[in-house]
Amino acid sequence: MENNVSADKSFKFAVKVVNLYKFLAENKKEFILSKQILKSGTSIGANVSEAQRAQSKADFISKMSIALKEANETEYWLRLLYETQYISKIQFENLHNDLSEIIKILMAICKTSNQNK
Repeated sequence: MENNVSADKSFKFAVKVVNLYKFLAENKKEFILSKQILKSGTSIGANVSEAQRAQSKADFISKMSIALKEANETEYWLRLLYETQYISKIQFENLHNDLSEIIKILMAICKTSNQNK
């Protein structure tokens, strides 16, 4: 159940990141930072999705750990976009709230999975 929640939330977040990328590229003419957040922000869900079909417990833990690392990287790019005024406070808070929830879920999954090895 929890894995489905992480897959659903990370996919919905990836959609928001793609839309953010389009906004930054089209409206702000920003192509470097936006590409970075596009890569890391969509990678979260891709790794969670891969973990759903993991070949082993170790493979599952590895994929979920990578998803967590990508989420942490995405948080960095999001903060940087906000602090450099490419995105508004509302845009930042909307994405950051979703991302914080995903990070908490991934941390819990990684912790539980490591304890149950």
